[in-house]
Parts: sequence; structure tokens; C-alpha cells
Amino acid sequence: MNLKELSDLLGLSQTTVSRALNGYPEVSEKTREKVLKAAQKHNYAPNTRARSLALGRNHMVGHVIPLSTEHEMVNPVFADFIAGASEIYSRENYDMLLTVVPDPNEEEAYRKIASKRSVDGVIVHGPSENDPRIKLLTEIGMPFVVHGRSGAVTDQDYSWVDMDSRRAFERATRFLTDLGHTRIALLNGLEHMDFAIKRREGYRSALETAGLAEDESLCFSTEMTEMYGYSATSALLERENPPTALLVSSIIIGLGVRRAVHEAGLKLGQDISLIVHDDDLSYIRNGTSEPIYTATRSSVRLAGRTCAEILMEQIANPDRPSRHVLLDTDLIIGHTTGPAPKR
Repeated sequence: MNLKELSDLLGLSQTTVSRALNGYPEVSEKTREKVLKAAQKHNYAPNTRARSLALGRNHMVGHVIPLSTEHEMVNPVFADFIAGASEIYSRENYDMLLTVVPDPNEEEAYRKIASKRSVDGVIVHGPSENDPRIKLLTEIGMPFVVHGRSGAVTDQDYSWVDMDSRRAFERATRFLTDLGHTRIALLNGLEHMDFAIKRREGYRSALETAGLAEDESLCFSTEMTEMYGYSATSALLERENPPTALLVSSIIIGLGVRRAVHEAGLKLGQDISLIVHDDDLSYIRNGTSEPIYTATRSSVRLAGRTCAEILMEQIANPDRPSRHVLLDTDLIIGHTTGPAPKR
């Protein structure tokens, strides 16, 4: 059934039926109910292409992924973010366009999708300090929301959703120092990324509060993989004076730490302590009835939903003020932390 047939059936104009289906306020509640019931009864589905043309929108959201981070698409963190965002896209009848491009072509990709109007807005992932994409998207007038923040960008206001990385890692480090740990290793993400910079700051601040100097030899920074956790921990445990605790930026790194500790014949929570981050992932659960790892927990899925909701608002009303959402974390106590062992 098309719009004309539905209109004829109801004895109403196509304009009235269309406005009732799209929630226009000038249509009475009685008429709206009548139209919605008839549409449901006769399995009427609106022509989304025609509606998009009328509104000047494609009902498409873009995610541009550089080749250097192509693995991001199979990363459980990215998958959970997209799952959360997709809940909102589905509700709002939006589709998603994933574009993988060589790193030097990233700016060109944004300009291309803006000129072709292939998407109504984009979500920016993995912002670096003073990220050039923010200035570019502002200049070309593309609605966007940043998952994270770009700390050094001070002359532009833009919408973002971020987790309070600094506070989370300050709190986790303080928890370890309160347990008597003085040699705490940090296995961080890439420290040109804003989230990793903030996590290092939180770690350093807690050490200073405890009267401890930051030891550069205990701090690592690279892509967050299981192998990274395994190799870094194996090297640390071979030292003459190894750390008694590790703080890591992902549960994925933590899986590698656990493997290295087990191979060294040590026990987590007794011989060495471990705190992980991002333990609330759909496909990598931190235990079932009770947590295995002590962790700083934030919902990546919630971040995805929140980013998508803000982007939908921005697309519908481009003059709406920017929104800033800072999500807090919970410190979840598991079996991987305990008092510092006596050497």
C-alpha cells in the first residue's frame, strides 16, 4: 500500500496523512491515532527515500576508519560502541556507512562525503591531542560528535562524549598505593591519543600524592593487544626488581598479563596485583557471578548510544548548542589485587 491508497482509504489528503505519520503538531491527536492504526492494519511502510529527499537528508551516519586502525573494526571495544550507536540508528531509521581509507586520504574522505552528501553526520573515533579532524569538520559544516576529547583544542566548541580517564586511573593507582604497592607498572595505549594521555596523568598524580616518583622504565605505550600485555609483563617479571602491581588500559591487555604471570609460576592477587580497564564488554566478560579482575568499568555501549543520540539531535537542529558528556567509572573489586608482597 502506498501513501495515496492509504489516504483514499481514510478519506484524508496525502499531506494530512504524511504529517500525522511524521508527528507534526498541527495534526489532532484523534486524526493521528486514526492514521497510525490504519497504517499498522494495512502494513503501510513509508517510502524512506522520498522522505529523505523531502527533508534533504540521507538518513545515513558515517564512520571513517584510517587503515592504520583498520583492526578497530574487529576490536571488541569498537564493536560494543557500534552496537550501542546502532540501537539509536535503528530507532531513528538511520543506516551506517563505514569507510576505510589510507591515513593520508582521511581528510579527502571527509570532504568527499560532505560534497556528495552521502551522510547526514559523522562520529569521530580515537581523537588525538589537537586533532585536525575537528577543525576540518567544523569548516565544512558537517554535523559531528567526538567519542573522546581533543584536549589541546581550545578555540572550538564541539560535541563530545568521553569517559573520565584521568579520574579512573588516578583512583585505580591510589587503590594500589593504599595496598602498599610502590612499584606499579602502567601498560597504556598509544600516548598520542587523548584518552591515553589522560590516563598517564591520572597515574602520575596518584603516585605524587603517595610520595612516589614516576619510574619511566615501568611505563609502556603501544597498541592495546593481548600480545602487548604478555610480552611487556614477561619482560617486567624477568627484572631484578620487578613491579608488584600492573595497571593496564584494557581487559584485552589484561588477558596477556594473566598469561605471562601464569607462565612465571606466580598468582595474581597474591604475588602480583592487576587492575584492568574496559571489562564490561559483550564478548569478553569479567567473570559471571562475580568479577575475576579488579577493574575500572565504564560502558562503551552507553557511550555509543549517547554519541548517536547527540548526533541525531544535531542533525535535526544544526543550531543546537554543543553537548559535553563526561561518563564516570566504577572501581570493581575482583580477585587480581591484594596487599603488596614482601620481597
